[in-house]
Amino acid sequence: MSPFTGWRAALRIARRDAMRAKGRSALVVAMIALPVLGVTAADVTYRSVDSTEAEQLTARMGSADALFSDPGMGPLQQMPDGNAYDIAGDEPPADDLPPIDMRTAFPEGARAISMRSVPASVTTAYGLTNTEIVEFRTADPMARGKVDLVEGEFPRATGEMAATKPFLDSSGLHIGSRTTVNSAGRTYTITGVVEQPSDLKAQQLYADPGAVIAPWQAASDRDKKVLPPNTGSTEWLVKGSGAAGIGWEDVLAANKAGALVVSRQVVLDPPPDSEIPMARSMDHYYAGDSAEASAAAVTVVAMALLEIVLLAGPAFAVGARRSRRQLGLVGVCGGDRRHVRAVVLSGGLVLGAVGAVTGVAAGLLLTMAFRPLIEEWAGQRFGSLLLKPTELLVIALLGLVTGLLAAFAPAIVAARQSVLESLTGRRGVRGSSRVLPTVGACVLVLGIAIAAFGGTGGEATLVAGGSVVAEIGLLACIPVIVGLLGRLGRRLPLSPRMALRDAARNRGRTAPAVAAVMAAVAGSVAIATYMSSNLAESDHEYTPMLARGTMVLSSSDAKAAERLPLVRASVERNMAVTGGHADFSRVWAGSDCNVYYEDENSCGSMELVKPTGKGHTCPLNTKGAKELAARLSAEEHRQMMRSPACMDEYISSGSFSSESNNIVVGGPELLRTYAKLDDPAAAAALKAGTPVLLNQAYATNGEITLKAVHTYNAKDEKNRKLHPGPARTSTDRLKVYVADAEYAATPGIRMILPQRTAERLGLHTQPSGSVYAVPHPPSDAEEQRVSAAIDQAGGGLWLQTERGPGDREDIILLILTLFAGVVTLGAAAITTGLAKADAEADLTTLSAIGAPPRVRRTLSGFQCVVVALTGVLLGTAAGLVPAVALRLVDLRNAMDAMREEPMESAFTPIVLPWATIGVLAVVVPLLAGVLAAAFTRSRLTLARRAG
Repeated sequence: MSPFTGWRAALRIARRDAMRAKGRSALVVAMIALPVLGVTAADVTYRSVDSTEAEQLTARMGSADALFSDPGMGPLQQMPDGNAYDIAGDEPPADDLPPIDMRTAFPEGARAISMRSVPASVTTAYGLTNTEIVEFRTADPMARGKVDLVEGEFPRATGEMAATKPFLDSSGLHIGSRTTVNSAGRTYTITGVVEQPSDLKAQQLYADPGAVIAPWQAASDRDKKVLPPNTGSTEWLVKGSGAAGIGWEDVLAANKAGALVVSRQVVLDPPPDSEIPMARSMDHYYAGDSAEASAAAVTVVAMALLEIVLLAGPAFAVGARRSRRQLGLVGVCGGDRRHVRAVVLSGGLVLGAVGAVTGVAAGLLLTMAFRPLIEEWAGQRFGSLLLKPTELLVIALLGLVTGLLAAFAPAIVAARQSVLESLTGRRGVRGSSRVLPTVGACVLVLGIAIAAFGGTGGEATLVAGGSVVAEIGLLACIPVIVGLLGRLGRRLPLSPRMALRDAARNRGRTAPAVAAVMAAVAGSVAIATYMSSNLAESDHEYTPMLARGTMVLSSSDAKAAERLPLVRASVERNMAVTGGHADFSRVWAGSDCNVYYEDENSCGSMELVKPTGKGHTCPLNTKGAKELAARLSAEEHRQMMRSPACMDEYISSGSFSSESNNIVVGGPELLRTYAKLDDPAAAAALKAGTPVLLNQAYATNGEITLKAVHTYNAKDEKNRKLHPGPARTSTDRLKVYVADAEYAATPGIRMILPQRTAERLGLHTQPSGSVYAVPHPPSDAEEQRVSAAIDQAGGGLWLQTERGPGDREDIILLILTLFAGVVTLGAAAITTGLAKADAEADLTTLSAIGAPPRVRRTLSGFQCVVVALTGVLLGTAAGLVPAVALRLVDLRNAMDAMREEPMESAFTPIVLPWATIGVLAVVVPLLAGVLAAAFTRSRLTLARRAG
């Protein structure tokens, strides 16, 4: 008899059993299909976003055969991909090397189009904005793939432009709108919306060659007040004369003429090293690999398999229990234990196959359906929807194998039952093992110790290994933890008490679901904790240019300062400023270096002299700094770096003027608006003519030393009349109001000098700008309105805003939270559904003895809460182990770097993602309980209990 005869019968039994128990089968199929779906979608998305070399070339050169450029170094040699190049020969090129005539470098019969960009100021629907204009014949077929038309038409005349969608969204323009390039003095009509498939977020305008730069240059030649265009280098897209394209011989010929060439044919089919002159002088040419990406992919797939086994295993266990009479009949008919195992394993095979196929198909369909959204999120178009049949087959096989693995343990348990127990429906009594939890506790402690040792020793591999060991140990302890839950319900009402006891009594069903939740939550909490800690570290290291919640309007010279009142009115009309403006002035000694910077030693200088000694000199930037750094902890180093003496070494300057002394002239309004120093004593000091010092490291006994060199340029007749005679140096001791240490961190201002004190000291001042308090950074529309007002007033002013450290990566934390939340809800729902299917007899008894119908709903709800809350709490604890250990690795590396460079920050905080933990520990369990209660029927049809 064929060995497969028994398996054919087992498969038929499994298929019929799956059709009879449609609800339970759907749960198993869903839990197998969902991870397969996710892995399939991730695989297709990764392969599609990760452009091939041919797609990358298309993004750079469209459908052309090659991209030619002039590096400005004369004859050269290059590698085939054009990423590495150098001069040909030993003599360096001349400094005044003229640009080459690129037409001499093109192969005979080739056709070419040029591409050159220029930054420009253009009008918008709101006002004025700065953007990049590219002169490029976008209508040419060679441009396809580099710039594609989304809507409208390509520009075909010198008065037309195309725009990217991000630019239109920012500017408020649309097809048919007109925009003016200010410096060129010409107006253009937007005829179409285009996009760069490789960069969907680019804000650019496109015009035909000669439409913008040539008129701009002509306007500059006519009017010296118009600055010439600051164009980038010209690149050429070249199409060969024949089907062969641009070969390596053409590249070598172009190199002799001084052109750098990236050829499609050469990059995709490079010549041998013997034909590459530059290869002879290079030891190796490294292009990188994807080992890290492969390791990450393996980790993701392994986690997905673990989730399937943990979630689907209890379903097979309950299925085997409910089919025990059928399995007993197999034994009555002559079947042995291997036949019983085959029936249960066949269930895993059938449902695993259905789940795998469903997951792969659904993953492909969802990726196709959400392709535009994925492309927008990734910031680039797919070159093509790349499907690799081998990888998809492997993913499907993994789903099939995990279905078998999930049924493996239930199959062994079912095969151990005697035929009599199976036919009578008795479950038997089996005591809990004390060996597994004991071993699990020891493994948990060992894993934590390994992770901690790896963290303090700077070994990330030990951290990863110890974290996995600790999680395995915690998994082994889960049955005992679940068993202890039953003791917590002694004083609780009926429904929660029954839910806790049911979870403890049926550990085989509850423990895997809790483990699945724990695994998902542990990974999410670990990554979220590490990311939150990194964000806190980057926030700490970020050096702002302006004080938070402020905006500065500055002028470039005295003539521009005369326009300040007009522009202030526009700022206050168009932006959400709070309160009035605080004006400030520049202050300098001698002739103004901003005006007389061309002549050597012909302008003055002013310096706030910093005393030496403790509290004044930063010990981390002097002799003996390394010895001191070796004795400091990370927290001690952080406090020292934040001290006024050291903060002055790296805090930003130049926000208010080009002078490095960071002294400005202002009044009490500047203190309140910018420095956030709302102190009546400080305001009174300024009114009385006493300067306010924000960095106390410059003061000794409440006084500072101001050194000024009054050097005057012979051309500075106005100021020289006020101070005739030779250059002189003055050193003044001034009584100052010293602010608290926290104000030393004020960006751009070290001391505020009253106007009359500056005049008394013989210094010169000039109104320079205004400071505003704002509740949030201005929008694009607000900035464009003010830019238009500045341009209309005559220019020479600019607006500075402080936007903070940049991207917060909140979307990744949100995705992690949603992932863990969905797995938690799914595991809790599956466990509740299995509990209902497994406890129908108990629920029937409850109804028979008069329990209210709502007990059934509340019992389901609390069963869901028990699984979700237990898994989340254990997962949070497990996730903190690798996160904390990895931060210890970062701390060790930061300490090593700090001891080499004492001014380097060693601050390595550990910040818990309380929002993520709160959602997972409170919102998700409550939501799971409410949904379970809502979808549970209150009443059921009474049936006579069997047995």
